[in-house]
Amino acid sequence: MRNIDSYTHTRGESIYLDDIPVINGTLYAACFDSPIAHGKVLSLDITEAEKCEGVFKVLTHKDITGINQIGGIIPDEPLFADTHVDFCGMPVALVLAESDEAARAALHKIKLEIEPLHVITDPREAAEKKELIVPSRTFRIGDSTTTWKDCEYIFEGVADTNGQEHLYIETQGAYAIPQENGNIRVYSSTQGPTAVQRAVSKVTGLSMNQIEIDTTRLGGGFGGKEDQANTWAALCALAAKVTKKPVKYSLHRMDDIRMTGKRHPYSSDFKIGLDKDLKILAYEATFFQNAGAAADLSPAVMERTLFHCTNTYYVPNVTATAHCCRTHLPPNTAFRGFGGPQGMFVIEAAIAKAADSLGIDATVIQQKNLLQTGNELPFGQKVISEANECWNKTMASFEMDKIKKDIAAFNTNNKLYKKGVAVMPICFGISFTNTMMNQGRALVHVYTDGSVVISTGAIEMGQGVNTKIVQVAAQTFSIHPANIKISSTNTYRVANTSPTAASATADLNGGATLVACTAILKRLKQVAADELKVNVEDIELKDEFIYAKGEKTHLDWKALAILTYSKRVSLSEHGHYSTPDIQYDKTKEKGHAFAYHVYGTSITTVTIDCLRGIYEVDSIKVVHDFGSSMNPIIDKGQIEGGIVQGIGWMTMEEVVYDKNGKLRSNALSTYKVPDIYSVPKEITIEHLETDKANLAIFRSKAVGEPPLMYGIGAFFALRNAIKNFNPNSSPAFNAPMTPEKVLLNLYPEKVQELRVDKKLQVN
Repeated sequence: MRNIDSYTHTRGESIYLDDIPVINGTLYAACFDSPIAHGKVLSLDITEAEKCEGVFKVLTHKDITGINQIGGIIPDEPLFADTHVDFCGMPVALVLAESDEAARAALHKIKLEIEPLHVITDPREAAEKKELIVPSRTFRIGDSTTTWKDCEYIFEGVADTNGQEHLYIETQGAYAIPQENGNIRVYSSTQGPTAVQRAVSKVTGLSMNQIEIDTTRLGGGFGGKEDQANTWAALCALAAKVTKKPVKYSLHRMDDIRMTGKRHPYSSDFKIGLDKDLKILAYEATFFQNAGAAADLSPAVMERTLFHCTNTYYVPNVTATAHCCRTHLPPNTAFRGFGGPQGMFVIEAAIAKAADSLGIDATVIQQKNLLQTGNELPFGQKVISEANECWNKTMASFEMDKIKKDIAAFNTNNKLYKKGVAVMPICFGISFTNTMMNQGRALVHVYTDGSVVISTGAIEMGQGVNTKIVQVAAQTFSIHPANIKISSTNTYRVANTSPTAASATADLNGGATLVACTAILKRLKQVAADELKVNVEDIELKDEFIYAKGEKTHLDWKALAILTYSKRVSLSEHGHYSTPDIQYDKTKEKGHAFAYHVYGTSITTVTIDCLRGIYEVDSIKVVHDFGSSMNPIIDKGQIEGGIVQGIGWMTMEEVVYDKNGKLRSNALSTYKVPDIYSVPKEITIEHLETDKANLAIFRSKAVGEPPLMYGIGAFFALRNAIKNFNPNSSPAFNAPMTPEKVLLNLYPEKVQELRVDKKLQVN
């Protein structure tokens, strides 16, 4: 089953937001945003901008017809700045003009006077000043405080991870079109149509049934359009309501990078204790999450960090605390992994610190502590583990002992080039941690010619979810996939959708499609049984024909569809699916939060040029827990993409804000993402063969987020290569490991000499 979008993608015929034909009279929007990260608005003058050629109107907070609020989890995010600005890039005014060029030109005529206030960019400073968005949360199991006395070895340290720019190919955008009776249709580049619908409802004052959100597909999202698409849709919808004209806004790349939130940076403290056999007895971690200026999805991201704070290891005594810290940066948001990678990096850093101090390979500690089936995680869920199976197959299939010997030989024979290797085992839970969001719906119609159309809450953004939904229907009805069409995602056809996120989209929407198709199939079989005068149990649909008692009949799929219609039996169904067996009690921080977990193990090897600090990722070899993959080609593509994106986060993608909260890595000339020259030379992916039952659709486990965590191995492989060159070096656990950091860590003694010399010169 090939990806159903391949043909139109490669011919440039797939429809994205900018491909929608523009209606005559459409206004183009451009946002005037705050140049100051924190301050009091003294005055705003838009008169000169409104006089500019081609300008129709300039909107501010005074033009809002509902409420000036788009916050989802917490109502703390104004659409427009009113009395204060809270981050560089905060919308202050919206210019509406006859062309994009005219709108952007008028921005320069807006005059804004701001009294600067103190700017916080460091989450630790925010925590110290009690600037927390939500109360801190703690996950506990056992009693870590009384266990330290039983530990043979105890190690402490700090681990920091930076943010990451989503850099979806299609930037944020929306196109709002007024409809009759005051209704509005919004074409939105969003992962969460219902979230957009709610935000538009708040800002315009319209009820949700007056607002239609429609999305055909996205040119990438990675979490960046789960909540942050709300801003641009709300701006366009408000403008359409006020002007009674269509309004379009597609952000320019540098505006998108400047005005949108990133992956959450974290600064974390850890303490780990092991017994004499290197079993982890106790682990404590404190996470300082840099949420930015408003909640966005930060509380949920922080929660996911706690859920994954022990990665794939069993630790009987854990205390993990997380603080959601308010700073004066753009509100940070969902990003592939949703806080899980940040938590997993810290325990890997703790293990690496222990291994360094004990003079052993980190893999010794990793392997001894892998989860076993029946082990309990810090939040109370007991696991069905594939951790050891993935580890053992990885070691055997890729000959880890030989890899180590080859690296040792290479390092012995090369002075200025050194190799390093690291193993990264993963365990990632699949479900929304907010239990109520684990539901999906699908609307399925079978037409009288036998063709089928399906509408779901899923958003296709390159991950192949529409293809998998087609597979569900094709397999259920036993018809050719060419007979099935996936409609755009539309809040009038499928309401109250959960966002396309959490790696749960195929499970939820595929599950709902299966429910709907199964209900229609049951009715079809009854009609066939009546027509053929046999029991319904004797009817089977196979390869577009109807079989009775195992014999092929004269009825085919199309004939049965017409016959069913003639009998006045419904050929449509609205299916609802909710994930069973999951629950979570936040008052106790205990529950069964995930439908299942995805496991895997990777081996990453790197080579460093020790003269210049540059490096290459030689290979990454993975054994991944697919379950029973329903589409191996799509799943492999997702894993490859996730790996490279994770490596980018860990090595080269460095988000830089200055002390005043202004983004300095604000263009592709100052922010580096992996290209064809920086991806691993070799990516090998093997399936873990397993027949264990799980709650994934057709037992095909999620592959969206888990593979990103394999990229963490690149950081530790580089760190090991540095130590192979200079055993006295002790690189900080501070990601990303850029070439500059590599160079400094290769020669820490020289760096110290320069610092001392500089200090002496100053004195």
